[in-house]
Amino acid sequence: MKSKKQLLWEYTEAIITALILALLIRAYVVQAFKIPSGSMIPTLLIGDHILVNKFIYGTEIPFTDKKILAFRRPEKGDIIVFKYPENPKKDFIKRVVAIEGDVIEERNKVVYVNGQPVTEPYIRHNDSIVRSGGFDPRDNFGPITVPKDKLFVMGDNRDQSYDSRYWGFVDLKEIRGKALIIYWSWDPNSWVRFSRIGRLIQ
Repeated sequence: MKSKKQLLWEYTEAIITALILALLIRAYVVQAFKIPSGSMIPTLLIGDHILVNKFIYGTEIPFTDKKILAFRRPEKGDIIVFKYPENPKKDFIKRVVAIEGDVIEERNKVVYVNGQPVTEPYIRHNDSIVRSGGFDPRDNFGPITVPKDKLFVMGDNRDQSYDSRYWGFVDLKEIRGKALIIYWSWDPNSWVRFSRIGRLIQ
């Protein structure tokens, strides 16, 4: 029969192992995020809790900005979580609209990539006013070319999203991962949104 000291050590060892595994999974496999704003409506709502695939674009080497074992690079249409370029302590979530080498512009709320209008069935416009561009690039900007190792991202709630139109490009090394699935959804003014739980993010 095991002594109390042996049992205590086994429990402690099991707890420490579980914590280490949880930290490794969070750092390299999946991580949970909560949607705090409406910039991705209707795809993601305030109060959605999502899991992000952290290894698909590569595993970050600790204490460096380098990544290894990348399955693929971000593609147009991917919804990504990344460090906000103007404040890396914050995480943003947006959709990739253009990748390196693409020429992107927007004319009267229509996005063009390499001269072709982009089909975007997932976006929302809730302001009928068209802003002319210049100091306010919301509805008209470009054309601009996406630099090497950069992405141009925009929110699906196109008239109410603070994104690459305002602050520029996302560096590949600042990406945390690809949005994967909604595992929980809570309406702050109501109750649990059961219909959204388990929904894949596209």
